[in-house]
Amino acid sequence: MISVEITDSSVDDRDFWPSEGSGVGAELVFKGVVRAIEKGQPIRGLVYEYYDGMAQSEMERIARLAIQRFGITELHCVHRVGTIPAGKAAIVVLIRSKHREEAFSAMSWFMNEVKRTVPIWKIATVTW
Repeated sequence: MISVEITDSSVDDRDFWPSEGSGVGAELVFKGVVRAIEKGQPIRGLVYEYYDGMAQSEMERIARLAIQRFGITELHCVHRVGTIPAGKAAIVVLIRSKHREEAFSAMSWFMNEVKRTVPIWKIATVTW
């Protein structure tokens, strides 16, 4: 099971996705939060833009690869765009698998691929 979403709404209080199967032994959640410091200076937030259409399809592609490569059961991802205040989440990823090792490996790989290939860019810093 895969679901990916790009939204301009808050993802912090997101209801997580119900489990699809009874074979799940691990559930791993990663929340990437906007830091209050950028390049050593305090900030109020960050502004993210994305390539509409391409960003969604690329996240789906790498989610499918993660399931194939690591044997995980589910991968769900929601990425926020627009202005994101410091202390709020920019991305939330949930991975479910039979065992913890593949969940940890898949999460690390997936996040690296999101940063490397998905056309979502930090374009501005909101300062005081």
